[in-house]
Amino acid sequence: MADQSSLRTDNRLDEVPMTPVACDTCGAAVLVRKSSWDQTSVQWNAAATARCSERAQAQQISMLEDRGVFLACSALSESIRHAVRRGELAIVDETAGAPNP
Repeated sequence: MADQSSLRTDNRLDEVPMTPVACDTCGAAVLVRKSSWDQTSVQWNAAATARCSERAQAQQISMLEDRGVFLACSALSESIRHAVRRGELAIVDETAGAPNP
């Protein structure tokens, strides 16, 4: 177990906070932080969870087939890519000077 005095505070969200992004398909509004082209953090809230049509579909399937897996919403993923292209969502590595792949 680590000594509490040796733990540092994670202040990444202070430097580059999560940004609201709405799904272009269903309008579910989530918070997003894109650290790189390959890494995206999404924070869902109750309203977005209830509004997402792909989540609802996954829930229906899980009730029929006894599965409880929802990995990602493809429509929201595309909306996040659109937000980056429109300049509404920054990629942290690029703002810090890392090259674009």
